[in-house]
Amino acid sequence: MSEIVLGIGTSHSPLLAIDPHEWAERGRDDMRRQAYCMVDGRTLTYDALAAEVREVHADQATLATFTEQAALAQASLDRIADELALAAPDIVVVIGDDQDELFGSSHRPAFAIFTGASVAMHPKNLVSPELPAWYRKANIGYSMDRTHVHDGAPELAQHLVEQLIAGGVDVSVATEVEDAARAGFGHAFGFIYERLAAGRRLAMLPVMLNTYFPPNVPTPARCYEVGHKIGAALRSAPGDLRIAVIASGGLTHFHTDEAFDRHVLKALREGDRDTLRTLPVRALRSGNSEILNWVMAAGALEELRVAFERYIPVRRTAAGTGVGLGFLIWKPAHDPDQGEQS
Repeated sequence: MSEIVLGIGTSHSPLLAIDPHEWAERGRDDMRRQAYCMVDGRTLTYDALAAEVREVHADQATLATFTEQAALAQASLDRIADELALAAPDIVVVIGDDQDELFGSSHRPAFAIFTGASVAMHPKNLVSPELPAWYRKANIGYSMDRTHVHDGAPELAQHLVEQLIAGGVDVSVATEVEDAARAGFGHAFGFIYERLAAGRRLAMLPVMLNTYFPPNVPTPARCYEVGHKIGAALRSAPGDLRIAVIASGGLTHFHTDEAFDRHVLKALREGDRDTLRTLPVRALRSGNSEILNWVMAAGALEELRVAFERYIPVRRTAAGTGVGLGFLIWKPAHDPDQGEQS
């Protein structure tokens, strides 16, 4: 029988792959954005949001704050990368969302598993030369600057699909990337290779969850349920594999809602499945929807406990636009290293 030896939750914001002085440029982009999905279900323009909050976050949208937050975020990622190296998993299962990278409007499954041997990244910098400099730099951190090809985990993926189908989850399957320049893997998966693998070869099993695009976005309850079945299937895999499960994305963005993020993190830390299953659907739109990746991971990691937690509420503008950066490590319950928060 195989074992889940580590769980990870990590944001994958472009801010984590660019320099702090470039965060303000993202802030200027925020000011041009016309739709901010709030956790109460409203959609506001930037001007309406700024008028509502009365620029209360102006003292946080500074280079000094960005520099401090960037250092804390990179230290968190270093900690996670070190734990991943120490755990030495044979395979990492990454739960992430696709944003018109591999899938598009012609086919957008609610749940999909990649069963191929090669995970080919979409070379966004090559096919979109007009991208601004900060975006091109971020794509290097996403393994999307050119056509990188990484290792998949076809045997475990096949087992996972079979177990999910047997368990009542009619999951879609992708078996190869035919033309990465047209459609390939995206940032949710490339960030793990580039930032957490730290140059080591990493066998990845991508689990793709449609969080962004209605109408077939699964509910939090369904995400947790499927995550639970993923965990059981992984543990039943033959070969005594050491497996890590990683949630990639989130937390709230593009308006940073610290209270909601901390509510979610508390539920994750306490293993509060009822709260995770009943998160309001209206709150999980746009970037906020990537919290569903964490909900699914929590279902798979029920037998583990949170050993490290860090939360950094980034506000790139006075109106509070930005991202809630979250970092979690789950370890087996018998592991003595438990309970660090900040």
